[in-house]
Amino acid sequence: MLLKGLSGFVALWLLLQLAGADSPEEEQGVRYANRCEACKILATELEARLGETGKSHDVIEIGYSVDDVKPKKRTEYRRSELRLLESLENVCERVLEYNLHKERSDSTRFAKGMSQTFQTLHGLVDKGVKVDLGIPYELWDKPPVEVTQMKTQCENLLEEYEETISDWYFKHQDEKSLKKHLCEDHVLKKKAERECLKEQLALPEARKAKMEKAKGDKEEL
Repeated sequence: MLLKGLSGFVALWLLLQLAGADSPEEEQGVRYANRCEACKILATELEARLGETGKSHDVIEIGYSVDDVKPKKRTEYRRSELRLLESLENVCERVLEYNLHKERSDSTRFAKGMSQTFQTLHGLVDKGVKVDLGIPYELWDKPPVEVTQMKTQCENLLEEYEETISDWYFKHQDEKSLKKHLCEDHVLKKKAERECLKEQLALPEARKAKMEKAKGDKEEL
């Protein structure tokens, strides 16, 4: 991997960010999502999708009647099997919206938005610096192999735990999150495997200060 036209320090920093170090896999610059990371993102995206479809207050009719005499069962869409099926459809495609942020070492390395590393690289290109990563420029923002592999992991988890997700949707969604029900209670059997479930992106300092100020103002009231 070559970075032409950069200072030695910047080039070294970018190489360290783009390449990993410990395992043979990481020596190739690749570290696939583990089972915890894949489950965490599946749960996050499915709950987000359910949040989008759950805004409807429509009442739908379900069931079949040959002579249309027997009344069909009416149910709220947001409690229906139809909503679950529509939310599950293509939910793993949403994984491809993620990027790999190699400047982070924990599960937050998978996040939406451009990574700090590629923001730096794009900024250098915008300034006229020639940067050669060994791949065409138009492919820089394509999902990396770790993300496309995680989409497959997501699909495998959906197939393997379809009944568990359905059970949560119909019986437990008002009492606990999908992340807890699916990942913590079923997919990840050992406590050590669940560490990534606690990891969250730190809020930017400006936003954190704004939230703390708003909280303080509210307490004064």
